[in-house]
Order: sequence, then structure tokens, then C-alpha cells
Amino acid sequence: MVGLLAEQQGVSPGDLWAELESAGSQLPVDSLLIAEILTKVEDACGVSITADAEAARSTRSVMTFARTVHKALLLEEGGAT
Repeated sequence: MVGLLAEQQGVSPGDLWAELESAGSQLPVDSLLIAEILTKVEDACGVSITADAEAARSTRSVMTFARTVHKALLLEEGGAT
């Protein structure tokens, strides 16, 4: 996710990671950025994530968003069998 955000902002992943660490545990995202993140993750991972309040809240934490993506991947795999 950090790589996708860095690409979106035109900065290196290392610089963005340092900025995020200095900001604390909450990621600074707005609704437009959430939509862009979801689209990029869907394209990169081949998964569909519903753009709902739960997904939006999960983008405030890298770990929580990773869990959301993982859950979506598991659901896709389960649906494909």
C-alpha cells in the first residue's frame, strides 16, 4: 500500500514511509484518496473491495487495510472454487 501511495504522490516509498511514521498510527487520507487507493489495490491484486464505510475506515491504518485486502483475497478464492 505504501508503494501505491508513494507512486500516487510522486515520492519514494522510503520518504513516504518516514512521513507516515512521523504522523503517528493514523494515515492522513480523504475520500478521494480512499477511492484512488481502492482502485489501485483492486487493479494490482485482482481483487474487488467494496467502497463502503468499513473499507474507508480500514485505510486509516496500514495493518488494518492489509487485513481488509487479505479478507477480500480470501473471499475471491473461496468464490472461485
